[in-house]
Amino acid sequence: MSDFLSRALKHRSFLCGGLLTLLMLGMATLSLVWTPYSPTAINIRRRLAPPSADYWLGTDPYGRDVFSMILVGAQNSIVVGVVAVGIGMSLGTALGLWASARRGWLEELIMRFADFTFAFPAILSAIMFAAVLGPNSLNSIIAIAIFNIPIFARVARGSANAIWARDFILAARAAGKGALRITLEHVLPNILAVLVVQATIQFALAILAEAALSYLGLGTQPPTPSWGRMLNEAQAMIFRSPFLVVFPGLAIMVSVLGLNLLGDGLRDLTDPRLSRQR
Repeated sequence: MSDFLSRALKHRSFLCGGLLTLLMLGMATLSLVWTPYSPTAINIRRRLAPPSADYWLGTDPYGRDVFSMILVGAQNSIVVGVVAVGIGMSLGTALGLWASARRGWLEELIMRFADFTFAFPAILSAIMFAAVLGPNSLNSIIAIAIFNIPIFARVARGSANAIWARDFILAARAAGKGALRITLEHVLPNILAVLVVQATIQFALAILAEAALSYLGLGTQPPTPSWGRMLNEAQAMIFRSPFLVVFPGLAIMVSVLGLNLLGDGLRDLTDPRLSRQR
């Protein structure tokens, strides 16, 4: 553990990504206990106010405080990302481990199911759900989760296949352990680092997907603040009040960049071959 920490503190990508991710988490945590103004409070007299001491990032066309909306929007993005990636990771990993343990026709069936699911990306699935059930954040979570299932299934299956070929698995079989016990005691712990790295990357993509769906009006609905919907509402004011586009865009960019750098750093730190190359 101490060796990992010493290498992590020297890894610039990991440190930079970790700081940016902590910034996003800090914004979301802060919004739970404090915001300068209510993110849903309308004040028409102060509409389109530029950044100032009273309104740090200005106000939108309805007079709402942009900084408060950015803070609460971070909370919304994290909730959608964590739940969607958590569901996708849980189901996808279970399917991938099952396919690797059983092999044969079952593995082929699960992998073809994964290929079929890839034909329905998150945005397309959300459009379908919105048409049937109506647009809301729950449908966004379901759509993003469905898109993540085959990704984790493929990663888990590929990594698990490599572990099943190792000598210590043969020893576990000789000791009389069944496939389920071997999977839980030996295979899953050895691929956990790979799954965590993949989850970090998918978390960044989930934030982008949530912003895109909200921008299209298929994700988080008013009055709950969302970075994507803030961009949608600001596009008509891009020349009159460009800061309305800049700040939510920066929030999305910083969050996605931080998670990608964090995932890249974790990949380097958990893969000895990449560590030696660098």
